[in-house]
Amino acid sequence: MNLKRLLSALLLAASPAAGCSTWECPLVEGSGEKPQAKESGPKLLFDGKSLANWKATEYGGQGDVTVKDGELTVNMGVALSGVTWTGAELPKTNYEVAIEAMKLDGDDIFCGICFPVGDVHCSFVCGGWGGQVVGLSSVDGEPAMENETCKLQEFKKNQWYKIRLRVTPEKIESWVDDKPMVSLALKDRKISLHPAMDLAMPLGIATYSTTSKFKNITLKKLP
Repeated sequence: MNLKRLLSALLLAASPAAGCSTWECPLVEGSGEKPQAKESGPKLLFDGKSLANWKATEYGGQGDVTVKDGELTVNMGVALSGVTWTGAELPKTNYEVAIEAMKLDGDDIFCGICFPVGDVHCSFVCGGWGGQVVGLSSVDGEPAMENETCKLQEFKKNQWYKIRLRVTPEKIESWVDDKPMVSLALKDRKISLHPAMDLAMPLGIATYSTTSKFKNITLKKLP
């Protein structure tokens, strides 16, 4: 083989397969490695036009629920008011719920999210017990005000807050405007839902003696 042919052969051997570089090619079967699962994009749970896939939760003494201009308004009731998911079955773990919430009137829970944690349920509370308590209800039988997830956060009226809640088999995490609020390891912990919120299962949004608005409600499956 002359020098020209030798160089051509070497270049061909060094080139990646057509349309495939070494970091783009699928793993060879039997290599012992598995490709990493990817997160799915967020799914919109509220269409901004109607209560499709939701219903007003009949707590008794609840305020009216209305939809206008892409926003869901839960009006103040005697105690709990809100909506409950009635659509397709949602994941029980490895998911993230995001919502934007605004307190309009009242000084108690302006955003409470009932959510599944495997085979049980829990709630994430924003603005409870006088308007500032953030935490999970319940952990080891104790409500947000009395367990280790309790934090104090001021919530102003007529201001949107971005709330994010993540559930995996290992922990529950939450953020308000990307500020970490809860990071609870689930091993050897008893997670439960306050009986007053039972009607919000499997997924619900609630207020307590407070009027609030909600928008951009999404759910994203995690790997």
